[in-house]
Amino acid sequence: MSPEMLTLFMILGILVGVLTGFPLAFVVGSVGLIFGYLVVGGAAFEILYQRVYSLSMNYPLLAVPLFTFMGVVLQRSGIAEGLFDALYLWLGGFRGGLAVSTVLFGTILAACLGVITASVTMLTLIALTPMVERGYNKSLAAGAVCAGGTLGILIPPSVMLVIYGPMAMLSVGRLFMAAIVPGILLATLYCAYIAARCLLQPTIGPAVPVSERQVPFTYKTKLLLKSVVPPLLLIVAVLGTIFFGIAPPTEAASVGAFAAVALSVVYRKFSWAMLKHASLETFRVAAFVLLIGCLSFAFVGIFIRLGGGQVVSNTILAAPGGRWGAFFVVMFLVFLLGMFIDWIGIVFIMVPIIAPIGPMLGFDALWFGMMIIVNLQMSFLTPPFAVSIFVCRGTAAPHLGVTVSDIIRGVIPFVGVIIVVLVLCAVFPELLLWLPEQMVR
Repeated sequence: MSPEMLTLFMILGILVGVLTGFPLAFVVGSVGLIFGYLVVGGAAFEILYQRVYSLSMNYPLLAVPLFTFMGVVLQRSGIAEGLFDALYLWLGGFRGGLAVSTVLFGTILAACLGVITASVTMLTLIALTPMVERGYNKSLAAGAVCAGGTLGILIPPSVMLVIYGPMAMLSVGRLFMAAIVPGILLATLYCAYIAARCLLQPTIGPAVPVSERQVPFTYKTKLLLKSVVPPLLLIVAVLGTIFFGIAPPTEAASVGAFAAVALSVVYRKFSWAMLKHASLETFRVAAFVLLIGCLSFAFVGIFIRLGGGQVVSNTILAAPGGRWGAFFVVMFLVFLLGMFIDWIGIVFIMVPIIAPIGPMLGFDALWFGMMIIVNLQMSFLTPPFAVSIFVCRGTAAPHLGVTVSDIIRGVIPFVGVIIVVLVLCAVFPELLLWLPEQMVR
């Protein structure tokens, strides 16, 4: 059988398996094992074993459980309890102020948690109810929650960046620095969209009544500083050690984990029950990621061994329009896959195959990788496989009456903003490359 036919059948096997509801890890592992054994016989077992062992021994991936532990501890440390209240007092008097506060709240959480489900859940519980109860359009409110929550997968310390680096043979520290500017740009444009829309349609985002926000200036300033300074210190502790070359991301993750525990002690939220919960949640998330990662990485080994990688490269390189035409095909493919497959599967399966294509087309490898990462922001907002939408719907209080349709209508404009950022980063690559070039090496 030709490599082209093998490639087609292996891709179809994964898509059919995923669409039938089987876990992605078992689907890709089974497809790799079956096709590998049928084509190369017993050598397939050796390829699978070597790939699984290689990934499980990958040192940078140790940052996954460490950053996950940091995020879970911070989620229960109390740092978020006063932050939204402070932003509420400062921005509630403006039209759309609560929605803008939600995005800003999500941006700060993103730099502390790095886990999508935790960020969206917290934003839904804390911010969605006040917005809807004060007359905000349900779609706008839900869209702000989902968009603000998904920033956690882009703004470091993002688990996606930790995984993407080893898969694309890129420095995780440089990825962290490259993600800061597009993350801030996305948050800024989200806020600009909300403010502009509420200016044109005042009824969808009314200002909070004066009676609810009439507090002394010193009080709300003190509340804001008390809420913002601790997470900022944590962010500086983690990213600063990476930027100034003091420690690589894995060691910086351990600093963040220690600082998170220290903050929970300061906020008097530390307990053995909390530590047990954080440890078990870390084991669950890390095991989930590594299971998918090992079996997907093993599949890629078989896929490349059977010539599938070359087939994909040749197909993309043959796209009309030169290197930008090929780049558009890659972006569209990532966008399309994000609608049906979890981002973890896309990174582990597709990145080792398509990452080498960027330099072949003459693009900077770091820029090419960051464009894919920014693109994957949309995978959390585009149905049918839109994690943020379903987390928001499942967490929202029933009495609010927020439906899946409301949330989908709300996230569509934010998907458009992500596309705008992708275009800006394509036209001005310095947005992604300037900060990593300033790192101390």
